[in-house]
Amino acid sequence: MTPDFVIRNGTIFDGLGKPGAGGDVVVREGRIVSLGASLGPAEVTGAREIDATGLYVTPGFIDIHSHSDFTLLVDPRAQSAVHQGVTLEVIGNCGHGCFPLVDKTLARNTIYGISDAIELDWSTPSAYLDRLEAAKPAINVLTLVPNGQLRQATVGLSERPADPEEQRQMLYHLEEALEAGAYGLSTGLEYPIEMGADQAEIAALLQPVARQGLLYASHTRKRDVGALAAIEEALATSREAGVRLQISHLLPRGGRVDCEASIEMVNDARHRGHGGQDVAFDMHTRDFSLTFLHAMLPPWALQGGLSGLAALLEAAGNRDRIHKHPSIVTAGGWERVTLLDNDVAPEYARQNFSSIGQRMDLPPGDAALALLCRSANAAQPLMIIRPVYAAADQDLAFAHDLCMPGSDATALCPDGPLEGSAFHGAYSWAAWFYRFTVLERGFLSPEAAVHKLTGQPADVLNLTNRGVLAPGAWADIAIFDPDAFGETAALWQPNQIASGMKFVLVNGALVLDHGENTNTRPGQVLRQGQSI
Repeated sequence: MTPDFVIRNGTIFDGLGKPGAGGDVVVREGRIVSLGASLGPAEVTGAREIDATGLYVTPGFIDIHSHSDFTLLVDPRAQSAVHQGVTLEVIGNCGHGCFPLVDKTLARNTIYGISDAIELDWSTPSAYLDRLEAAKPAINVLTLVPNGQLRQATVGLSERPADPEEQRQMLYHLEEALEAGAYGLSTGLEYPIEMGADQAEIAALLQPVARQGLLYASHTRKRDVGALAAIEEALATSREAGVRLQISHLLPRGGRVDCEASIEMVNDARHRGHGGQDVAFDMHTRDFSLTFLHAMLPPWALQGGLSGLAALLEAAGNRDRIHKHPSIVTAGGWERVTLLDNDVAPEYARQNFSSIGQRMDLPPGDAALALLCRSANAAQPLMIIRPVYAAADQDLAFAHDLCMPGSDATALCPDGPLEGSAFHGAYSWAAWFYRFTVLERGFLSPEAAVHKLTGQPADVLNLTNRGVLAPGAWADIAIFDPDAFGETAALWQPNQIASGMKFVLVNGALVLDHGENTNTRPGQVLRQGQSI
C-alpha cells in the first residue's frame, strides 16, 4: 500500500533519549510504518515526500501542563502550539478547567482564558469532552479533573473542608469525569477556591484515582512561605494513596535555598527504598508567575462575584480582612506585582501596583481592589505577573532528570477570535526550552531535550504509541531546524510565532507545511480507557 508521507534525509530522534540517526520515516493511515531505512523511489510512488535535510525529525511535543480548556473551544487551530511542534496538550491543570459546571457564575473564577466568546452551555464532564471533540482541535488533547470546579460545584466558596455529604458529591463528579475519560485529578491548593481543602479531603478524592492507576497533578499550597511543607504534604498524600504524582511548577517562590531543597525532596522520594515513589515534576519557562488579579481575594469575598465586591467593601472590616489574607498575588509585595495589558484600565497596564497606587492616590492593595470593582462586568479578567526565578534556578530545574517543561498557558492564534488575547508562554514555551537548554546554556543534549518534550511526559501519562517515533506509533511528528528553533515572543510582545519549526504532523495529517498553517484540524480528544 502506498504511504501517505515519506520524510527523507532528516536526523531522527525517537523520543526515548537516544542520539539522532539518519534515515527516512514512513507514514500511512495516521501511523508510523517504518523508520531508519532509506526507501527507493519505486517504494514510495504517490506519497508526499518531505525533504528533512539538515532538520531534526522528532515526536510531536507534549505540553504536560496547559490551560487551553476554554481557548481550544474558541479557536481550535492552536497556532501558538503548532508552530512549536506541539501535538498534544494536557488540560485541567491547577484545579482549573471547564467541568463540572453547576453554578456557572462561580465556575468562571476557575477557567483560564475565559471570555464571552463561548457560552458555558454544558455541565457534565462528558458533555464538555463532546463539545471539545466537536470543535475539532488541530492538536490532540487530554484532560485531568479540576478540583477547583469539584469544590465550587459542592462546597461553593466556603473556606473549610468538605463535609461528608459534600465529599460524597465531589466523589460523584470525580468518578463521572474519570468514567468520561479523564486521566486523573489536579489540584490548585494555593488558590482561594481550594484553600479550605485539607489533606484528608484530597486523600478521599485520590481513592478512585488510585484504583484506576491514574495521575495526581498538584499545584501545592503556600508556594512562597511554607512551600517545603506543602510539597511534603503532596508527597505524603500521594504516597499513602498509592498514586503517581506530578508536582506542578515545582520550584517555590521563596528563593534559591527553597528551590534546591524542593528538588532534593522530590529526588529523595523518587529514589527512597525499594523502587521509590512514582513522582516527577514540571516547570513553566517564564521567570515570573502569572495569574488572575482576583486571586488576591479570599473565598468569602468572591461569594457575590466581582459585581458584588464594591458593596462588600463598604462593610466595616472587610477591606482589612482582605488585605490580611495571604495570597498567590500579594506574597512578594505589591511593588513586585505588575498589571498586564487589559481593556478595563489600559492606562495602568505594565505598571506595578506601587506606581498604580500612587497614580490613584490609594494604597496599592486598595488600588487593586478598585480595579477589580471596575472589572466586574469585563469579558476577560485582569491578569498580573510578578518576577520569581533567575536563569540559574531554571538551569537547576530543567537539568534534573525528573523535570519536564510545560506552557502553563492557553493555546492561542494571532488572528481570528483570539487575536486580542495574550497569555505569556503560549507562543514561546517549547521553543524557549530548546533554545535555552541546548543552544544557549548547553546543559542538555538535543536528544535529552527532545526526551523531556516527548517520551518522558508520555511515560508519566501512561500513554502508549504517543511521544515516540516507532513502527505502529501515531504519526505525531515535529520537523524543525535545530539552529533556528527558538522563541520570538518577548515580555510585552508575547503573541509572536516561534521560529524554526518547518513541518508538523498530527495523527498523520500535515498541520504545518514549510512553516505555514494548513488549517487542517486532525486532533483527537484522548479518553483513558479507550483505544485511540
